[in-house]
Amino acid sequence: MMDVFRRIAFSTVGLAVLGILTVPAHAQQEKPEVHGRKYVEPAPVGHVVITVEKGFNGKPLTNAAVIFHALKDGKSDGNLEVKTNPDGQAIIDLLEIGSHVEVQVIASGYATYATTFDLTGDTKEITIKMERPKAQISTYMDNQGKPATVQPGVQEHIVAKPPTGATGATGVSGTTGAIAPTGSPK
Repeated sequence: MMDVFRRIAFSTVGLAVLGILTVPAHAQQEKPEVHGRKYVEPAPVGHVVITVEKGFNGKPLTNAAVIFHALKDGKSDGNLEVKTNPDGQAIIDLLEIGSHVEVQVIASGYATYATTFDLTGDTKEITIKMERPKAQISTYMDNQGKPATVQPGVQEHIVAKPPTGATGATGVSGTTGAIAPTGSPK
Protein backbone atom coordinates (compact mmCIF):
# COMPACT_ATOMS: atom_id res chain seq x y z
CA MET A 1 0.00 0.00 0.00
CA MET A 2 2.82 2.37 0.86
CA ASP A 3 4.56 1.43 -2.36
CA VAL A 4 1.46 2.34 -4.41
CA PHE A 5 1.16 5.66 -2.62
CA ARG A 6 4.79 6.54 -3.45
CA ARG A 7 4.27 5.72 -7.15
CA ILE A 8 1.23 7.98 -7.33
CA ALA A 9 3.00 10.82 -5.50
CA PHE A 10 6.10 10.63 -7.72
CA SER A 11 4.07 10.45 -10.90
CA THR A 12 2.00 13.46 -9.81
CA VAL A 13 5.16 15.45 -9.01
CA GLY A 14 6.66 14.34 -12.31
CA LEU A 15 3.60 15.54 -14.24
CA ALA A 16 3.65 18.82 -12.36
CA VAL A 17 7.32 19.37 -13.21
CA LEU A 18 6.65 18.36 -16.80
CA GLY A 19 3.76 20.83 -16.89
CA ILE A 20 6.00 23.65 -15.68
CA LEU A 21 8.65 22.86 -18.26
CA THR A 22 6.20 22.82 -21.13
CA VAL A 23 4.78 26.34 -20.80
CA PRO A 24 2.92 27.46 -23.91
CA ALA A 25 4.84 29.85 -26.24
CA HIS A 26 2.39 32.73 -25.73
CA ALA A 27 3.05 32.65 -21.96
CA GLN A 28 6.85 32.90 -22.46
CA GLN A 29 6.70 36.35 -24.09
CA GLU A 30 8.14 39.15 -21.99
CA LYS A 31 5.61 41.31 -20.26
CA PRO A 32 5.99 45.07 -20.67
CA GLU A 33 7.72 46.79 -17.77
CA VAL A 34 5.20 48.25 -15.35
CA HIS A 35 6.10 51.26 -13.22
CA GLY A 36 4.30 53.08 -10.47
CA ARG A 37 1.91 55.97 -11.08
CA LYS A 38 4.53 58.68 -10.55
CA TYR A 39 7.15 57.16 -12.85
CA VAL A 40 8.45 59.58 -15.46
CA GLU A 41 10.63 58.21 -18.23
CA PRO A 42 14.05 59.91 -18.23
CA ALA A 43 14.73 62.41 -20.99
CA PRO A 44 17.09 61.37 -23.80
CA VAL A 45 20.70 62.38 -23.23
CA GLY A 46 23.46 63.34 -25.62
CA HIS A 47 27.09 62.28 -25.93
CA VAL A 48 29.37 65.31 -25.40
CA VAL A 49 33.14 65.26 -26.02
CA ILE A 50 35.24 68.31 -25.13
CA THR A 51 38.83 68.07 -26.41
CA VAL A 52 41.26 70.41 -24.64
CA GLU A 53 44.56 71.20 -26.36
CA LYS A 54 47.52 73.47 -25.69
CA GLY A 55 47.13 76.49 -27.97
CA PHE A 56 50.82 76.87 -28.81
CA ASN A 57 51.49 73.29 -29.98
CA GLY A 58 48.13 71.46 -30.28
CA LYS A 59 49.08 68.68 -27.83
CA PRO A 60 46.38 67.32 -25.47
CA LEU A 61 46.08 68.95 -22.07
CA THR A 62 45.73 66.26 -19.39
CA ASN A 63 43.88 66.71 -16.07
CA ALA A 64 42.19 70.00 -16.97
CA ALA A 65 38.91 70.63 -15.14
CA VAL A 66 35.93 70.90 -17.51
CA ILE A 67 32.84 72.20 -15.69
CA PHE A 68 29.40 71.78 -17.28
CA HIS A 69 26.40 73.89 -16.17
CA ALA A 70 23.23 72.75 -17.98
CA LEU A 71 20.01 74.76 -18.24
CA LYS A 72 16.81 73.07 -19.43
CA ASP A 73 13.70 75.23 -19.96
CA GLY A 74 15.29 78.02 -17.92
CA LYS A 75 15.94 75.76 -14.92
CA SER A 76 19.36 74.63 -13.75
CA ASP A 77 20.10 70.92 -14.07
CA GLY A 78 23.16 71.30 -11.85
CA ASN A 79 26.91 71.46 -12.32
CA LEU A 80 29.15 68.59 -13.36
CA GLU A 81 32.95 68.55 -13.37
CA VAL A 82 34.97 66.14 -15.49
CA LYS A 83 38.77 65.93 -15.71
CA THR A 84 40.40 65.43 -19.10
CA ASN A 85 41.97 62.06 -19.86
CA PRO A 86 45.49 61.54 -21.36
CA ASP A 87 44.01 62.30 -24.80
CA GLY A 88 42.80 65.68 -23.50
CA GLN A 89 39.13 64.64 -23.70
CA ALA A 90 36.35 65.20 -21.18
CA ILE A 91 33.46 62.87 -22.07
CA ILE A 92 30.00 63.09 -20.55
CA ASP A 93 26.77 61.26 -21.35
CA LEU A 94 24.42 62.88 -18.80
CA LEU A 95 23.25 66.11 -20.44
CA GLU A 96 19.66 66.18 -21.72
CA ILE A 97 19.07 66.85 -25.39
CA GLY A 98 17.67 70.36 -25.75
CA SER A 99 19.77 71.79 -22.91
CA HIS A 100 21.68 75.05 -23.06
CA VAL A 101 25.14 74.22 -21.68
CA GLU A 102 27.78 76.58 -20.28
CA VAL A 103 31.29 75.11 -20.25
CA GLN A 104 34.27 76.40 -18.27
CA VAL A 105 37.78 74.95 -18.61
CA ILE A 106 40.36 75.52 -15.88
CA ALA A 107 43.97 74.30 -16.15
CA SER A 108 47.03 75.23 -14.13
CA GLY A 109 49.24 77.69 -16.03
CA TYR A 110 46.55 78.57 -18.60
CA ALA A 111 43.92 81.30 -18.86
CA THR A 112 40.41 80.13 -17.94
CA TYR A 113 38.23 79.45 -20.99
CA ALA A 114 34.43 79.62 -21.15
CA THR A 115 31.90 78.94 -23.91
CA THR A 116 28.24 77.99 -24.35
CA PHE A 117 26.40 75.68 -26.72
CA ASP A 118 22.97 74.14 -27.25
CA LEU A 119 22.79 70.35 -27.22
CA THR A 120 20.38 69.81 -30.11
CA GLY A 121 21.47 66.39 -31.35
CA ASP A 122 22.68 63.07 -30.02
CA THR A 123 26.35 64.10 -30.09
CA LYS A 124 28.37 67.27 -29.69
CA GLU A 125 32.14 67.59 -30.12
CA ILE A 126 34.07 70.75 -29.29
CA THR A 127 37.82 71.42 -29.45
CA ILE A 128 39.21 74.07 -27.10
CA LYS A 129 42.70 75.52 -27.45
CA MET A 130 43.99 76.84 -24.12
CA GLU A 131 46.27 79.89 -24.13
CA ARG A 132 48.78 81.20 -21.63
CA PRO A 133 47.60 84.24 -19.66
CA LYS A 134 47.99 87.56 -21.47
CA ALA A 135 48.91 90.95 -20.02
CA GLN A 136 46.03 92.53 -18.15
CA ILE A 137 45.10 96.16 -17.82
CA SER A 138 45.08 97.23 -14.19
CA THR A 139 43.76 100.37 -12.53
CA TYR A 140 44.97 99.46 -9.06
CA MET A 141 46.90 102.03 -7.06
CA ASP A 142 49.52 101.50 -4.39
CA ASN A 143 49.29 103.07 -0.90
CA GLN A 144 50.62 106.45 -2.09
CA GLY A 145 47.98 106.81 -4.85
CA LYS A 146 50.44 106.01 -7.62
CA PRO A 147 49.77 103.34 -10.25
CA ALA A 148 50.88 99.90 -9.10
CA THR A 149 54.38 98.87 -10.16
CA VAL A 150 53.42 95.23 -10.51
CA GLN A 151 53.61 94.28 -14.16
CA PRO A 152 50.49 92.73 -15.74
CA GLY A 153 50.38 89.04 -16.63
CA VAL A 154 51.65 85.99 -14.78
CA GLN A 155 53.61 86.97 -11.68
CA GLU A 156 56.43 85.00 -10.14
CA HIS A 157 56.63 84.88 -6.36
CA ILE A 158 59.90 86.59 -5.44
CA VAL A 159 61.26 86.26 -1.91
CA ALA A 160 63.12 89.40 -0.81
CA LYS A 161 66.63 88.84 0.48
CA PRO A 162 67.47 90.34 3.90
CA PRO A 163 69.76 93.40 3.83
CA THR A 164 73.47 92.73 4.23
CA GLY A 165 74.79 92.82 7.78
CA ALA A 166 71.52 91.67 9.37
CA THR A 167 71.77 88.94 11.96
CA GLY A 168 68.37 87.36 11.41
CA ALA A 169 65.26 87.28 13.56
CA THR A 170 66.56 89.59 16.32
CA GLY A 171 66.69 92.56 14.01
CA VAL A 172 69.96 93.74 15.61
CA SER A 173 72.76 94.54 13.25
CA GLY A 174 76.34 93.70 14.19
CA THR A 175 77.68 97.13 13.16
CA THR A 176 75.22 99.47 14.89
CA GLY A 177 74.87 100.05 18.60
CA ALA A 178 75.90 98.02 21.61
CA ILE A 179 73.95 95.30 23.29
CA ALA A 180 73.17 95.92 26.95
CA PRO A 181 73.95 93.01 29.27
CA THR A 182 70.99 91.20 30.75
CA GLY A 183 70.58 90.30 34.38
CA SER A 184 71.33 92.21 37.60
CA PRO A 185 74.60 94.06 38.21
CA LYS A 186 76.93 92.83 41.02
